[in-house]
Amino acid sequence: MFNLGLYLVTIVIWGSTWIITKHQVSELSPLHSVFLRYLLAALLLQSLIKIFGSKTQYSPKTHLLFFLLGSSLFCWNYVLFYFAASTGLTTGLIALIFSTIISMNIANNALIFKEYPKLTTVIGAVIGLFGITLVFYEDLSDFKETNLLSSIVLCLIATYLASLGNMFSKILQRKNVTVVSANQWGMTYGALSLLITTLFFDQNIQIPVTISFLSGLLFLAIFGSIVGFWSYLTLLGRVGADKAAYAMIVFPIWSLMLSWIFEDFTWTPIKIIGVAIIISGNYFMISKHSFDLRIRLS
Repeated sequence: MFNLGLYLVTIVIWGSTWIITKHQVSELSPLHSVFLRYLLAALLLQSLIKIFGSKTQYSPKTHLLFFLLGSSLFCWNYVLFYFAASTGLTTGLIALIFSTIISMNIANNALIFKEYPKLTTVIGAVIGLFGITLVFYEDLSDFKETNLLSSIVLCLIATYLASLGNMFSKILQRKNVTVVSANQWGMTYGALSLLITTLFFDQNIQIPVTISFLSGLLFLAIFGSIVGFWSYLTLLGRVGADKAAYAMIVFPIWSLMLSWIFEDFTWTPIKIIGVAIIISGNYFMISKHSFDLRIRLS
């Protein structure tokens, strides 16, 4: 039941962040937007850790893992996603590309941890990705800008960085580092990396003092970063990368519903079929009666 709650929290929160992200980059550069988001999130988490007395002293090797976690999951991946959003890619299309983290997690989990997925897990992932493709097929057809390929490449690189971040988080959890502590240090290092980059390029940060920007920043920092990542990374440690990544199939559907409400998204027969296919993928992913045949990499 607790795992189900983690799934729901991850799906609802992360499915809501894409539209807010798009509004953020319309008022501030992607680099500065991500920096402010994770600086605020790191400060809030640090305060929580001090209040509840969690461990804060770690070895240099563990801090290296924190840095790698922050760079891949709380820093450059989001800068790339924010840049892609600023090019005009729809929130649904970005969510679609990010859902490829499922296959990336499965591959990285097998390569790094030698934990090979069930055949039905792979089949379910493929079915789910196909369903997502159908849901957003018309967005792909309508987006005929010349920068489409470069934007997709940015999103794919960002997604792979996020997948590597999932693996670093799993390593830290195996070292008995709490998700909250790992995220706090990771977000701190991520924000620090972006601050150094900003200073290197001698850029001034001019924060838009508007209700829409500041409220969006708070939502992304508190819910999108702290609560969302705690929920997902806790789920990752409890059920494994392949099962946890199913949330990456489902949350684009929630993004789709928000696009329908706020971005004049229109349902079509092909989109309804896509949703049905995603539900079928769910069965293959979580069925207790699935075949226990495992795929191994030679």
